[in-house]
Amino acid sequence: MRQQEWRKSNSGLAEDADMSAGPNAKFEATGVKLLTKTWRHAIAAVIVAVSTVSLVTQADAFPRVPDVHPAGVPGDFVITPFGYFHPSCVGQLAHGDILHQETKTIERANKTTEKIPECAYPHYRADGERVIGDEKAVQDPDISHAWIENASTTQSGPYGFQYAFWDVPPGPTNQDGQTLFFFNGMEDINDVVTIIQPVLGWNSDYGNAWGIAAWNCCESGSVFEGTPVRVNSGDQIFGYMFDNCASGSKTCASWDIVAWDLTNRQFSDLVGTSNFGQTFNWAFGGVLEVYGIKQCGDFPNGPADGYRGGGPELNFYNQGLYTDRLAFINTPKWSMSTTSGLSPSCGYGGTVPQQVILTY
Repeated sequence: MRQQEWRKSNSGLAEDADMSAGPNAKFEATGVKLLTKTWRHAIAAVIVAVSTVSLVTQADAFPRVPDVHPAGVPGDFVITPFGYFHPSCVGQLAHGDILHQETKTIERANKTTEKIPECAYPHYRADGERVIGDEKAVQDPDISHAWIENASTTQSGPYGFQYAFWDVPPGPTNQDGQTLFFFNGMEDINDVVTIIQPVLGWNSDYGNAWGIAAWNCCESGSVFEGTPVRVNSGDQIFGYMFDNCASGSKTCASWDIVAWDLTNRQFSDLVGTSNFGQTFNWAFGGVLEVYGIKQCGDFPNGPADGYRGGGPELNFYNQGLYTDRLAFINTPKWSMSTTSGLSPSCGYGGTVPQQVILTY
């Protein structure tokens, strides 16, 4: 299913989308605000049943050791959407695990509780810069953080729900050990500590292949990833985040993050994950983040949706953005930001506002 096949109003998801087997199978009357925790408990058994037969095991899909490391980055460090981390500092959370920032614990699905260990290693930015402890994100992400281009918007009050659809693009022509991330997400523009994000990655969890995962960073120097899922070029991805608090809650401590392949019906999620004290008032409609790019052929070869017929690009379409009071934002004021002076120069840019289209 492609974007031309979708027909939706400003207050609901596409009527022809079959979401009956997904992580949040039923919607409230608004058509967009996912159901309460009570309902999610009711469908938990379905999620577990799906995961036991369709999701790869944690041992089979751990953020892989990249083929390319900047100078100074140890060879066993793995790539995440937040930079290079030691494997012991990358926590994979299974379906039903909950991350609690206030107590620095992980509540497992079987109701046992574990303390989040302090990461004993520094981590590194994309350019090899060493960082010790929890790092606050920068107000304007740049190439040192591997952000090539992004579209964002902000408001004085918090958001409560964000979603977008995008299609998995073709694989890159060249294989130089590069890693690519495409995602939407949220931050706190006044106190940037973390970003919550459903992510599509190339050469991340799976070597020279596409995968999706829900991510949240950081606590005690560690990052957290939902169980990843292998996906294929042409699959349709539904990435969304929503708070679990009452309408009007300014700073909600509990969020769900879901990266869902509507084509193969598999998903990665972080349910009830912590906001790390953030008020999410900065939304990203689409971001391209890269590691180890050596030539333009390291990017996906052609448009993701197959319709526009132009050069390489990825379209985050049918965007939905809501306030914490469930008010639909009819036309988000997306602002495009592209890092200049990069080498190689590969036609970076993008278009807004109705949809976020990233070019590379």
